[in-house]
Amino acid sequence: MTDYTAPLRDITFSMFEVFDYQHHYETRFQGADVNPELIGVILEEFGRFCSEQLSPLNAVGDREGCTWNGGEVTTPTGFKEAYQQYVAGGWPALAGDPQYGGQGLPESLSIILTEMRGTANWAWGMYPGLSHGAVNTIKSHGSEEQKAVFLQKLVEGHWTGTMCLTEAHCGTDLGMLRTKADPCADGSYSITGTKIFISSGEHDLTENIVHIVLARLPDAPVGVKGISLFIIPKHLVNDDGSLGDRNALHCGSLEHKMGIHGNATCVMNFDGATGFLLGEPNRGLEAMFTFMNTARIGTALQGVAHMELGYQKALAYAKDRLQMRSVTGPKNPSGPADPIIVHPDVRRMLLTQKALSEGGRMMITYTGKLVDVIEHATDEQDRRAAEDMMSFMTPVAKAFLTETGFESANLALQCFGGHGYIKEWGVEQNVRDARIATIYEGTTGIQALDFTGRKVLGSGGELLRNFTKEIHLFCKENAQNDALKHFITPLMALNQKWADLTLHIGTKALENADEAGAASVDYLMFSGYACLAYFWAKAALTAQQGLASGSEESDFYEAKLQTASFYYDRILPRTLVCEAGILSGAANLMSVSAEQF
Repeated sequence: MTDYTAPLRDITFSMFEVFDYQHHYETRFQGADVNPELIGVILEEFGRFCSEQLSPLNAVGDREGCTWNGGEVTTPTGFKEAYQQYVAGGWPALAGDPQYGGQGLPESLSIILTEMRGTANWAWGMYPGLSHGAVNTIKSHGSEEQKAVFLQKLVEGHWTGTMCLTEAHCGTDLGMLRTKADPCADGSYSITGTKIFISSGEHDLTENIVHIVLARLPDAPVGVKGISLFIIPKHLVNDDGSLGDRNALHCGSLEHKMGIHGNATCVMNFDGATGFLLGEPNRGLEAMFTFMNTARIGTALQGVAHMELGYQKALAYAKDRLQMRSVTGPKNPSGPADPIIVHPDVRRMLLTQKALSEGGRMMITYTGKLVDVIEHATDEQDRRAAEDMMSFMTPVAKAFLTETGFESANLALQCFGGHGYIKEWGVEQNVRDARIATIYEGTTGIQALDFTGRKVLGSGGELLRNFTKEIHLFCKENAQNDALKHFITPLMALNQKWADLTLHIGTKALENADEAGAASVDYLMFSGYACLAYFWAKAALTAQQGLASGSEESDFYEAKLQTASFYYDRILPRTLVCEAGILSGAANLMSVSAEQF
């Protein structure tokens, strides 16, 4: 069975047909040779690298895991060689700034490639994945000297980066962190403390690792207002750019994890390590959000990756596995039984995975355009509008896609029955690997609080209105399209319901602040389903246009229409449950005393 085949046709459908990336690239990258033909070649070549080089290592990484020996970490068999090929192919630098060795292609394209890389082998993909956040953070907040020292090596993939936030006594509550930074006479800082859960914190893929670390200065205010950010390289860098002495930091141990065994999740000890202040003193958390926002989109991609991998495996198995006969008569009369794909409940599970994974891909493609606008807009108003929309979409994408990603991974295992529970097929690994995604970079509950409290209510509803206005205009433009009525009518009603629920939560929260927290996860999930409803309506319109053009891909477009209908008929009603939870209020949660649990 093929472990992974890049879904190139669905990717190009989302990019160039639903979201018109050709016009987007022509507008944002004038003068650059960014066209569908070039993008197609890049997608095909990288898809081949993922399926031929990375996918076969996925089970290897899970089986072998990483090895710790005296503070040094060895990655699983084949990981280092694959990384060398990755760098030699120029893939890390694809969307990097040409000033620092990058190729200057759109960041949205890099995001699409990240999905492919992560679906083929999420554990391997995490090693280069966090470097992107390190680059963004240093580029946004670093001094010119820091940019000159670190960016090119990170952009080209010769070095990798990490994000060091969490400590054993504080997870989300970073105001409690204790790692300290003492000033040195030469302008550097001596960093002492221990960080846990550090993905890719130590490994043998690159000669240097650049840690982006939160710590406190001696005179720092208490809480989050007293956090500063530092660059701490594994090896110090000499004036000529060569590597100098090993810094005073080491990997104390590897975490023993449920999944993603091929990636080294480290306890990192900083024992008076030499660090360099990144950005302004006591404003480190603000700077780190540059990294965290990058990581949250990466985590949203993880949700899509686990959906896609599970779906591919389940679909192939369902077409091949023979069990029982169809209740409407044999579909495989020459065999002893019918393939399980003929059974309604198996189709329910497969179509749920398909609708969520393809819908999730559209959500990622939509946010990818926003990233391009933020980075390349020449009009400040355009940039601010994109930043507002990205601020709105980020917690939804991170939380909703990881929750549905885990659901889809479980459905894939269910399609396999008992065979899914054993290691042979790789679907139980996919479930284990998917589970962390709803937790790190801020749990679903944390994302929901951020979304409901800060992004929606905190903006007076403005960030929500930006998106619902877009939906309203789409519905208005297509109100007379009878063939689209199945989607437009419920989408219009849903859009109004979204506004009504927001007003309800805001009003109740004025009376009792717990009301917003009590409603937040249901509200975020409602919002995620609403977003996908909009994207599936757009996909249905695109598919109708494809069929009307007389395209030879009629099966592909018909499948899009059928999947869109399935989403509206079978999945979108979940919003009714979310609505009921929101309207039930906070009392059923908060009136129970701790002793009554």
